[in-house]
Amino acid sequence: MIGICSRSAMILLLLAFVEGLPLPTAGAHADSAALTKSVVWRSDGARYKIDAGQSHFTVRAFAGGFLSAFAHDHNIAIRDFSGDTDFTYGTVEPASLRMTIKADSVAIIDKVNASDRQKIEGTMRDEVLEITKYPNIVFKSTGVTASKTGEGQYQAKISGELTLHGVTRPLTIASQLEFGDKTLRARGAFAIKQSSFDIKPVSVAGGTIKVKDELKVSFDIVAHP
Repeated sequence: MIGICSRSAMILLLLAFVEGLPLPTAGAHADSAALTKSVVWRSDGARYKIDAGQSHFTVRAFAGGFLSAFAHDHNIAIRDFSGDTDFTYGTVEPASLRMTIKADSVAIIDKVNASDRQKIEGTMRDEVLEITKYPNIVFKSTGVTASKTGEGQYQAKISGELTLHGVTRPLTIASQLEFGDKTLRARGAFAIKQSSFDIKPVSVAGGTIKVKDELKVSFDIVAHP
């Protein structure tokens, strides 16, 4: 049977091989704690959590149809979202992003009367997003690339998968990153088509007024350790 010390030595040898550290010499069990500390010390990554209270996530829906001149575009805020990002100090990449949005947290931020607000938000939640069946909107990155543009500033391209309305599609997001004192800020915008996620754009008055298929999503997200 392999003893505890022998098993520890095997684990440390494996860690040393993966991390590129000097291999311990025979009988160096006394130095195992120092080697373990070296493995931890070499870590140059961090995980930050999204601060929804300091962040903004908005969607712009555009009016279309024959009578679109008499309709209005709508600005929609997403109130409830969470997530975290892993990144590497100095280079950003390798990095990852995970985010979950509560579909029932969408809210109109235009100046409309209470009756219209209730009607529009009800339509978004019940008919468009079908929040009872699909309560969460999820984005998970599959790859991140970044190039430095200034001190603490980067241009990043985040590739990943967006799950919306029960459908998952690939999505690439361009973002400007800014690193401050224990703060990461990401700004950017991207477009999605409702039809790509099996969502039928809303139309009224026999289709003479309807929402265009493409939506523009803008974000200004702040994250902290």
